[in-house]
Amino acid sequence: MKITDTKIVDTKIVDLEPGDARLTGDLLPVLRELRPHLTEELFREVCAHGHAQGLRFTAAYDADGTCVGAAGWRIVDNTSAIRKLYVDDLVTAANARSTGVGHRLLAHLEEHARATGCYELNLDSGTHRTGAHRFYLRERFDIAAFHFVKELRELPASD
Repeated sequence: MKITDTKIVDTKIVDLEPGDARLTGDLLPVLRELRPHLTEELFREVCAHGHAQGLRFTAAYDADGTCVGAAGWRIVDNTSAIRKLYVDDLVTAANARSTGVGHRLLAHLEEHARATGCYELNLDSGTHRTGAHRFYLRERFDIAAFHFVKELRELPASD
């Protein structure tokens, strides 16, 4: 990876289609840094069911062809935002953080949101992820709501 002044010089952003081997081979290892409970089998299941619900994935590759960032997202039509691009997952590989990967992924998603007529680009972030919150605020996101959760059963344990 070529890094100059803590910025990745060459990052390629790729929207991955269902069935693309890069989903499990490249993107999943990075995604597991955020979602460690995801096994390959569970991820394939989520992809299969989620695609019908609009779930898509985007990967960021460095100049050497290594996946250094991942985003899971969907376009949602609802009464509160009319149409929005909702980011389910956004993660930069630990060895590539603070190099511009997250910014590039968000810029790509924002461009896609605008092109598809979205009124908002939004996401949720765990309350303990203060570093991510600083990043989102720098990216001009506003804290607009509280997200409430009622756990119905535990997530599967990771391998």
